[in-house]
Amino acid sequence: MAVVLVGELGGSYMKTARILLTGLLALTLLAALPSFAKDKDTTPGRLLTGKVLDKQDNPVANAVVYVTDARTRAVKTYIVGPDGTYRFPALSANVDYEIYAQLDGKSSDTKKMSQFDDRKQVKIDLRLDLK
Repeated sequence: MAVVLVGELGGSYMKTARILLTGLLALTLLAALPSFAKDKDTTPGRLLTGKVLDKQDNPVANAVVYVTDARTRAVKTYIVGPDGTYRFPALSANVDYEIYAQLDGKSSDTKKMSQFDDRKQVKIDLRLDLK
């Protein structure tokens, strides 16, 4: 047998039930919200790699690669090995960088890595004219 509440008591019960259901729906939506949020990448910055090559695409050993922070003018260097490769890990994503190589007084063209380039790994090959 069902009991139907009429009058103020029934209205009060319906109002409370409506508030509880609305609150429950809001909590459910808030709990589901993080699953829709984009996963943040927690890696510590960008990785810059590349090779120092001569005009014939041969690796240039012992060249020095310079990476300059365009904002602070701080410079990082790397002396390449026999395979001509270099690697600068954990560069800030919010900074522009200038990159060039030198060997025996000769320099490559200066390349730029922009803060607006959103790649996590950037590969820039540098060419030296050793003639």
